[in-house]
Amino acid sequence: MASSQKYIVLEDDYTGYPLDMFCIPKHYEDSLEHVLIPAGLINDRIERLARDIIQDFRNEALTGLCVLKGGYKFFTDLLDKIKALNRNSEESVPLAVDFIRVKSYTVSSNEKRELECNGAHFIKDTTSGDLQVTGIDNLDHLTGKNVLIVEDIIDTGKTMKKLLEVLQKHNPKSIKVASLLTKRRPGDGVYKPDYLGFEVPNKFVVGYALDYNEYFRDLSHICVINQRGIEKYTSKK
Repeated sequence: MASSQKYIVLEDDYTGYPLDMFCIPKHYEDSLEHVLIPAGLINDRIERLARDIIQDFRNEALTGLCVLKGGYKFFTDLLDKIKALNRNSEESVPLAVDFIRVKSYTVSSNEKRELECNGAHFIKDTTSGDLQVTGIDNLDHLTGKNVLIVEDIIDTGKTMKKLLEVLQKHNPKSIKVASLLTKRRPGDGVYKPDYLGFEVPNKFVVGYALDYNEYFRDLSHICVINQRGIEKYTSKK
């Protein structure tokens, strides 16, 4: 019987692969515990997600909305896979792309008005501040369109849920979310996206554009950072 679960689960006791089995940049070797997900496995999993997306949309136009910064690598690779499948399959999905930045924090009324004039969009949340969405001049251009939000990792899912509220106000035809990773937090009721690569343990992961203090984006594999790495790159500017 086929499983209804459409993502790969890495259990809490999963120890990944030794660093010396892979090509790791020399400057990161002492900062990592192990390779959690090798680049080759990431690549194959993204191809499967691309196929699922094409099968679901079946010739309908799609607007990919990349959440920067961390989502850029997954977004680029996912779109490359979709474009390759468009060229070599009976069904294809017309693509448009756009980019946003999302930040949750509390701002004063004056700051909020100034940022709104500069193209930022907000939704009020009384418990954790506002959600600021920048990078798009006018979200109204999403009206009536199929939107695919592409994110690198979803932690608790609170920010994603608020972003969905922002976008729904502009009446898109549909909104789906693709994320390469989600973290497993037992009892949290973590949000699960429509397209998910891997569910991983609640560990500090870096690589494949996931950063710590803007470092490790140049690491091809997804790895677990160690305490030495945290201390080393906390102090770097």
